[in-house]
Amino acid sequence: MLLFFLVLGALAGVLAGLLGIGGGLVLVAALAWFLPLHGVPREAAMHAALASSMASIILTAGSSAWAHHRRGSVLWPTVGWMVPGILIGGWLGSRFAIGLDGGVLKWCVAGYCFLVGTQMALSGTRTAGGRDSAPRGAPMVAAGGGIGAVSAVVGIGGGSMTVPLLVWLGMTPVRAVGTSSACGVFIGLSAAAGYALQAPAGALPAHAVGYVYLPAAIGVAVASVFAAPWGTRLAHAISGVALKRVFAGFLFAVGLSLVLW
Repeated sequence: MLLFFLVLGALAGVLAGLLGIGGGLVLVAALAWFLPLHGVPREAAMHAALASSMASIILTAGSSAWAHHRRGSVLWPTVGWMVPGILIGGWLGSRFAIGLDGGVLKWCVAGYCFLVGTQMALSGTRTAGGRDSAPRGAPMVAAGGGIGAVSAVVGIGGGSMTVPLLVWLGMTPVRAVGTSSACGVFIGLSAAAGYALQAPAGALPAHAVGYVYLPAAIGVAVASVFAAPWGTRLAHAISGVALKRVFAGFLFAVGLSLVLW
């Protein structure tokens, strides 16, 4: 079991550095299939998958953000403006998800995968105009709130929303990915805390805090920390168009796996 979580964490770490996400969508799908084989009731598996994904994203996104920071691709003023909204949105989003049936959550995540995958596959490439100004102000706080809430419900670090938003606002793709990774740390913190502290008593049978299944969260996080820098190197070597195509392909594959769950 530990080996599976370590391999899954390595994949999540590479995706974190490459795409600006904590591998959350891949984690949710894999854990939803795997956790019922190890004592987690099927009716709680989707909640546990989401919660454990969010908890692991804290370290995964943190490792990716640090690697991007060392390359100068995190615009911290934008992160600072988005964080208050992210913290509130992540907490409220996890509270909302806890109240949903696992089957409903499955379709929420699958539908999100197909929606964003289609958008990424069909959208054109925006030219950043050679500038990397840091978006600021109340609109970024509001954007952080929406991104945090949706991320908590579908178990991601927010990259599929944060990266397109920041590119649209003028950032180059690689700096949008780096900034998104930093935001992902705070999304993971608020959402994981919500799933841990707002879950009903005895939500999972053992080795858990609320809906956060600790063996999965810890195993994935440890491996992902070492793998994220490799994804960051790839992000700096691959064109923005190629990154979008890779992102869309993963989203479609994960969405299909959840439909079959």
